[in-house]
Amino acid sequence: MRGSVRRPIALALLAAALAGAPGTVAAADAGPAAPRTPEGASAVLDGLKTYGQAVLHGTDGTVRQIPAGLYEMRVDGGGMLQTYGVGVTGDAQPQARFTEIGWNGTPLAGNGEAGRIRWVLEHSYPQLNDLAGLAKAAGASALTAESAAAGTQVAIWRLAEGVWVEAVDPEAEKLADYLQRAARRLSEPPASLAVDPGEVSGPLGTRIGPVTVRTGAQSVSVTPDAAAVAMGVRVVDARGLPVTSAVNGAKLFFEVPEGTPDGSAEVTLRGNTRVPVGRVFTSGVPAQVQIVAGSSESATVATATAKWPRLPAAQPADVAASGGAMTALGAPGAPGAPAGPSAQSASAPAADPDTSGERLAASGSSAATPVIASLAVGLVVLGGLVVLLLRKRPLEDGPGGPERSTDPE
Repeated sequence: MRGSVRRPIALALLAAALAGAPGTVAAADAGPAAPRTPEGASAVLDGLKTYGQAVLHGTDGTVRQIPAGLYEMRVDGGGMLQTYGVGVTGDAQPQARFTEIGWNGTPLAGNGEAGRIRWVLEHSYPQLNDLAGLAKAAGASALTAESAAAGTQVAIWRLAEGVWVEAVDPEAEKLADYLQRAARRLSEPPASLAVDPGEVSGPLGTRIGPVTVRTGAQSVSVTPDAAAVAMGVRVVDARGLPVTSAVNGAKLFFEVPEGTPDGSAEVTLRGNTRVPVGRVFTSGVPAQVQIVAGSSESATVATATAKWPRLPAAQPADVAASGGAMTALGAPGAPGAPAGPSAQSASAPAADPDTSGERLAASGSSAATPVIASLAVGLVVLGGLVVLLLRKRPLEDGPGGPERSTDPE
């Protein structure tokens, strides 16, 4: 009985040891994905400020009345935004934090009507404050700020999601119909402030870059982080002159002194500008995406990073070639390798004591070697325990056990 129990225990011990194999360690070492590089403005949602009512008809026959209109946001660092919701069921919550982002990664990505939504925003309230003129274009008798906001929101929902939604106010409904019919496709607006690309790399002794500035601001400040300054890293233009401010289209480079340890440096750009109509803000919840309908002068920020990775040390050609041969199965000196003249000839370079250290380094040793060695020792110990457990089983089965010896000696 005891012997039959020991066999599953031994297998469990071996399985636990194999679970800690190097492949598992490597998977555990994988870190989280790098965060998205900040660009443009970030803001906190104040809530729905100017709105009317709409009726949403569900595909299951349900009918639900929902608010429809303009939200307001407070921009970090100063400024205000007016936005409409993209998702009809978004229900964006006040005090939620939003960041500026391109259409990619939002419900507008791949939506053929996204450009028409931008047209609606450019040709309706609040971009057009002449409500009498807007009402005349829509064939409505009159529009208030609330009915204009409701009609605009309804048109956006129809284009964004293809839903059956109607404004409760008849004049707002006329505006929604007009905007949906008249809308033309426009291109995606640029970021209020961005850098392209957000990360560059290169060897020491060169100007790493360029990073191109994209902004609607007249000028933005350029400030390297404290670590970069301490290392003597400079942000320069194409002529090598230091840069402390930049305009749209400017190209920035990172100049890293020779001998600087491996690392990275970050530069922050800040400016004030209006966030373009049609830019999108996300809280991380796709259904709550907001699209800009109006903006005051607002604080914007973007960052760019430079890296100068360590380059692998160059190896002599003969060392690199012999390193591969020394690790092959059956290579000279390996167990079972031939000891004939040809094997002695192939292993002749390894006999040189001055290069043995280099050949060992070329064989693939790395920082993972201690981990692998520890796992190997653990497997050997566990294997010994398994053997002892299995060999002791016949002695503990007792008289009449299935494996008791019948030899009189």
